[in-house]
Amino acid sequence: MDQSIPIFVIIPLAASFFISMVGGRIRGFGKTLSVLVFLCTLIIALSYLISGNHASMVYKIGGWEPVGNIPIGIYLLLDPFSGFMLIIINTMAFLATLYSVNYMTKYTGEKYFYTLFCIMVAGLNGVVLAGDLFNLYVFLEITVIASYALVAFGTEKEELEASFKYQILGGMATALILFSIGMIYWYTKTLNIADITKMLASSNDRMLIQFCELILIAGFGLKAAIMPFHGWLPDAHSSAPSPISAMLSGVVIKAAGLYVIFRLFFNMFEITWEISVLITAIGTLSMVVGVFLAIGQWDLKRLLAYHSISQMGYVIIGVGMGMMIVATSGNMALASLAITGGLFHLINHAVFKGLLFLNAGAIEYRLGTRDLNQMGGLFEKMPLTSGTSLAASMAISGIPPFNGFFSKLVIIVAAIQAKFYLLAALAVIVSIITLASFMKFQRYAFFNGQAEDYGKDGIREVPFFMSFAMVVMAVLCLALSLLMIPSVRESFLQPAVDALLGNNEYFMNLLNM
Repeated sequence: MDQSIPIFVIIPLAASFFISMVGGRIRGFGKTLSVLVFLCTLIIALSYLISGNHASMVYKIGGWEPVGNIPIGIYLLLDPFSGFMLIIINTMAFLATLYSVNYMTKYTGEKYFYTLFCIMVAGLNGVVLAGDLFNLYVFLEITVIASYALVAFGTEKEELEASFKYQILGGMATALILFSIGMIYWYTKTLNIADITKMLASSNDRMLIQFCELILIAGFGLKAAIMPFHGWLPDAHSSAPSPISAMLSGVVIKAAGLYVIFRLFFNMFEITWEISVLITAIGTLSMVVGVFLAIGQWDLKRLLAYHSISQMGYVIIGVGMGMMIVATSGNMALASLAITGGLFHLINHAVFKGLLFLNAGAIEYRLGTRDLNQMGGLFEKMPLTSGTSLAASMAISGIPPFNGFFSKLVIIVAAIQAKFYLLAALAVIVSIITLASFMKFQRYAFFNGQAEDYGKDGIREVPFFMSFAMVVMAVLCLALSLLMIPSVRESFLQPAVDALLGNNEYFMNLLNM
């Protein structure tokens, strides 16, 4: 399996090359190859999970061995946490490209879309596999540069403005991240994450380390669009083609932002009370402010974008509570429960928010508008879109038996058991407001008036591939509830949690190569 690790980067990059070369000459080549590539990478990622072998594996690019116990090569590491992220990334990539088969026909230059899409996913896969800070940064830049272009793909004024804002704030994030990496390299003389861990463990310069930690939180917080670093997200998500909106919300802000924060603060830095409280406070702020900004929106995709900020807050407070418990040497079983809730909600959010953006794309595909005031009566005209959007709306609002209910329940139970009663109360209140927001969406889009009232008598359901992708994701909104079953959770979620908490294992896997 370790020899297959680079495949997650190589295959999408190779596909992007062939699509750019051949895509304009062979009709449908780009869309077909993209779907097959992401199906292949998804199967490889799932095989790691299904095998039951959750041992970490390292691939040394070029076969470079450590020199004097100093790792000088480029290392890709696959452990249960990165494997968990690979499943999310490649599942969403597969379904988004499948949806794009019909959706992207309204755009020109399809081959450029699929070329950029493959580059973006190759970068995302590289981010979660990178074992050193420099190549993590390289893969991160591959991801965001492709995503800048994809946000602007429609080349209209709105798309170009959103992409420009995304680039400006993304450039600020890049500068902060690169500066912090430079400071860490200057201090430790190494870029390998495990080697840095060893160096920092023997360091007494706590002020410098905390300074680097704060800069990294700001940089990756911008990539994750969490409060107060969220300024680019509403415009980018609402302006991008809907498959890209689904990827940005479902995958990019997680892999390029939250994953790196969690990986570095669990497996590289020592977990401290101050940083744990800061991360949890940012998550709480995102959860609360995001939902209040969302409820007043009438542009459907902007409404969904603000909910992405809010729902990421749930993920952060779950993992943040686990960090606070670890920092105080508290009950490790309770820390594990809190982190489980956070990671559970992370995968749930990828599915239900990805589906909601695909639903928004389906409505816009037929009506040509994102304004809720210009919709109505679509329940009869677009029953499949209506049904799948109802499933996703119930999931994000935390209504049983959909997946969002169970992940929120785990986070709230963990908060109560850890005596973080305010966090538990806020999580419940935000979920109620989220439900109100999505009742508004359902009412104005599907049940308020008749589509004919707006001259939309020719409206019909979207084409097959768009419908199929939405149905699969709606099924996943129910199927992921099975993660509440202990045996299922221990096979899928628990190894990822243990990989975060097992700092020594990550350390040893990268140094004993």
